[in-house]
Amino acid sequence: MKRLILTRHAKSSWDDPLMPDHDRPLNERGKAAAADLGQWLASRGYVPDEVLCSDAVRTRKTFSGIAPALPGAPVLELKPALYHAGPDVMMAVLRHAKGDTVMMIGHNPGIAEFAARLVAHPPHSADFARYPTGATLVVDFDVADWSQVTFGSGTAVDFIVPREIAA
Repeated sequence: MKRLILTRHAKSSWDDPLMPDHDRPLNERGKAAAADLGQWLASRGYVPDEVLCSDAVRTRKTFSGIAPALPGAPVLELKPALYHAGPDVMMAVLRHAKGDTVMMIGHNPGIAEFAARLVAHPPHSADFARYPTGATLVVDFDVADWSQVTFGSGTAVDFIVPREIAA
């Protein structure tokens, strides 16, 4: 059994219109949402042992906000290929994962399509299709190795968006 925690980065800042997209940080709402996500993950025992993260500032900062709530120290791997990756690239990166519970942090629109294609049946949430900032899907795969994961083979275990945590 393998478990994937698939998280879209938290809300980022658009304060500097000249800043390159790759370098945009989180805004205050995003920082709070990342911390809330960390608490939510830890409270449910969804703790990654490996994190595959886009190398963009906003994805790295999302993990930095989540990490303090997690027991242990998951291995963080920055993956430039995940920056604005589509589903096929995300799958290729995932298939090389080593952990039993892997967190992947990426961007829309690719992460929304990846999430939709991974699960046999989508979670019952109006937000799942649009995968807003901070959206997190927990999906299980009945495989021994990540290289065996295929589209449509995942079982959705949980899905949350940050505003539901604070509610």
